[in-house]
Amino acid sequence: MKLLTKALEKKLPAIRSATNKAYVKWFTPWTNWTWFVMEYNPETGECFGYVEGLEKEFGYFNIKEIEKLEGPFGLKVERDRLFETTTVLVNDKINEELN
Repeated sequence: MKLLTKALEKKLPAIRSATNKAYVKWFTPWTNWTWFVMEYNPETGECFGYVEGLEKEFGYFNIKEIEKLEGPFGLKVERDRLFETTTVLVNDKINEELN
């Protein structure tokens, strides 16, 4: 599964656009890690968004690194196909709608 389709790439704002919306949700089916992509640079693969893993925080991550992750039995990070663009709260907390 492609983590970003061409349509999603067009939808994502550039890095440092100061948006408050999550456009894409990726998750690991073998753990509780989730990435909510808010901004993207198609040239470098750099993303900015909200990550729920060991901690819950905003930060930068790279799609190329996410694509390389592999879990048991060859499982890969997946995109939530039913996820719809949603607003992220500014005070370092994510909307309950994301989950």
